[in-house]
Amino acid sequence: MTRISEKFTELRKRREGALIAYITVGDPNSKETPRLIGALIEGGADIVELGIAFSDPIADGPTIQSAVGRSLASGTRPLDAFKIAQTINKQYDTPLVLMTYFNPVYRFGLTKFLQQAKESKISGLIVPDLPIEEATEYRKECLAANVDTIFLAAPSTSPSRLKQILAQTAGYLYLVSMYGVTGARSTIPDSAINLVKNYHTAVGSVPLAVGFGISTPEQVQRLIRSGADGVIVGSAFVNLIAENSRNIDSAVSELKNLAGQLKAATRTGE
Repeated sequence: MTRISEKFTELRKRREGALIAYITVGDPNSKETPRLIGALIEGGADIVELGIAFSDPIADGPTIQSAVGRSLASGTRPLDAFKIAQTINKQYDTPLVLMTYFNPVYRFGLTKFLQQAKESKISGLIVPDLPIEEATEYRKECLAANVDTIFLAAPSTSPSRLKQILAQTAGYLYLVSMYGVTGARSTIPDSAINLVKNYHTAVGSVPLAVGFGISTPEQVQRLIRSGADGVIVGSAFVNLIAENSRNIDSAVSELKNLAGQLKAATRTGE
């Protein structure tokens, strides 16, 4: 059983959903990223996704695109993500997931990238632009490194393709809750809630984590009660970092506070 699987098992016993927090490595710089990750974990994040910056983030909206720009401008490189993961793993027992596009992985070298991931105790990997048809070698390398392969599904995913995706997914299924790109939204449409309900009955034993647009405790609570095993929150945290980029102490406080509020909303047993 992987660290991610263990985490979801633990949370189910406590009747809690998972709060999965996303942060862009190197925003505003690599030196401060460990403090920001620590704030998310201490606030209540159960899993943290570490975004590796890529110059063409096609799935991301303006908030994360800006974070990617700041990261690249500060000189952050993929190797920094591994170093930061090593630092975090010395302080916390929270599963870390890398999220990036395939180009940085390819340029780094797939085997070398996964070896670094193994040495850095990375628990999972998300590559949004890698289709399952081209993921055979990728999955082989991930399995050898004991890194979960987290694939995405969307509102347009057909039942037959969902079965194919689930057969190759480990850790959790990343459900894109609505059409469009990432970004905090004030409301979650009923279509997203219905999508979660439908997927809840279709995914079987694979944990279902829902992302895109989630930013408030009310949204988290609604999604968890609809059948999601976890929620993925990115832009809301990235916004706080951007707003407090010149005052990291303030950023740490704000992140910890929001993570605490969102985590409290995942608790269904209270």
